[in-house]
Amino acid sequence: MRRSLAFLAGALLAGACAAPASADSDGGFTIKDPRITESSGLAASRLHPGIYWTHNDSDDGPYLYAVDGRTGKTVATVTLRGVGRPRDVEAISIGPGNEIYVGDIGDNFGGRWPYVWIYQLPEPRVLKDQTVRATQYVVKYANGPRDAESLMVHPRTGRVYIIDKKEDGGHLYEGPARLSSTGTNVFRPVAAVDLWATDAAFSPDGEQFAVRGYFGGIAYAWNGGRIKRQARLEVPLQRQGESVTYTVDGLRLLYGSEGSDSPVQPGSVPGAHGSGGSASPSQKGTSRAGSDGGTPLNADYKVGAVVLAVGLALVFGLKRLLGRKS
Repeated sequence: MRRSLAFLAGALLAGACAAPASADSDGGFTIKDPRITESSGLAASRLHPGIYWTHNDSDDGPYLYAVDGRTGKTVATVTLRGVGRPRDVEAISIGPGNEIYVGDIGDNFGGRWPYVWIYQLPEPRVLKDQTVRATQYVVKYANGPRDAESLMVHPRTGRVYIIDKKEDGGHLYEGPARLSSTGTNVFRPVAAVDLWATDAAFSPDGEQFAVRGYFGGIAYAWNGGRIKRQARLEVPLQRQGESVTYTVDGLRLLYGSEGSDSPVQPGSVPGAHGSGGSASPSQKGTSRAGSDGGTPLNADYKVGAVVLAVGLALVFGLKRLLGRKS
């Protein structure tokens, strides 16, 4: 997929700035499977606490990997049957009834594909290498093709949502109440999202959702679908920040990155309290408001510009130093 200069600068700095991940599913972990080099989605299993589902983003095949958050090792590989060859898988989410939804929704050409796909399958009750039949859904957008990397399923209603990926901020798209495997499923924009989004996830109680980008994130109160911006998220600097999920208790967020031996790092949930689950909705602002103290539009892109400047300064400084020594 296309990457900006801001991302490239982030990649230069991530190795120096990223904190090491611990071997604890809530405190973070490192994905150890050498097959997983482009982890682009992350979903915490409710059926198997401590297990996280992930996948590569392209050129890998119809595979899902169940990773143990205590060890970072893959404990099961699931092969999807009945979906053809995936094109650009970018997201994964778990809905009601432990149904897994996989978003083959990426578009490296910024809106060339006339349709994209969602795959649905039951989460295996036994964690072992196996082949599972999935249902394939054809998806189109009401206002034309677009690139997207964020898919989330509401944990109560089962409705599927997609956030498109636009540098100046995108939109939350709502799918039909029930997806159809025999027709085209049209997703319609329902709210603005102030971020260049690379992933999103609902809290376990469905009252909040988190959107992440390469350099930042935003928490929104769901508010019955009339979303309200709550707060900026403290997203760790990663080589290529691509995924986010809530822990099963809703008290933490986990952020994933592409690359070999990629870290999954923890972050706080705005408003989380006690052991009763995720944050309660806040009354701070609307989807375009900056009442959380952040910028009103695409906070992560502006942070990325700062990182870019620092990264370029490091590169040019290193080149000058080497030039003097030659």
